[in-house]
Amino acid sequence: MKTKEEIRSRIHRRIRKKISGTPERPRLAVFRSQAHIYAQVIDDGTGRTVCSASSLDEALKGEAKRGANVAAAKAVGSLIATRAKEKGVEAVVFDRGGFQYQPHQGPCRRRPRGRSQVLGAE
Repeated sequence: MKTKEEIRSRIHRRIRKKISGTPERPRLAVFRSQAHIYAQVIDDGTGRTVCSASSLDEALKGEAKRGANVAAAKAVGSLIATRAKEKGVEAVVFDRGGFQYQPHQGPCRRRPRGRSQVLGAE
């Protein structure tokens, strides 16, 4: 019997066959743990993380009571958009990491789009 993690890993591998980050349009990977939410903009061509943000960042520490809710996702989305814009990133490919698309990912995905024209399209 397969565990949830094995199933998620298989789904993630299948998604990654189709999604790849380029220098012009890097990949936006979002991960949510029980306590926090993390986002990275990754260029798969060079294997480098262009920028990252999380609910653990000093800039966001006092904003949300809990680091893994929708309010925290909005704050992380704004921060990752600002940092990506500073690095010259105009568009991204959204990578949900094998997880189901859920409400906490929406603001993290949409906020960059509205904030600084960084797109989050799958």
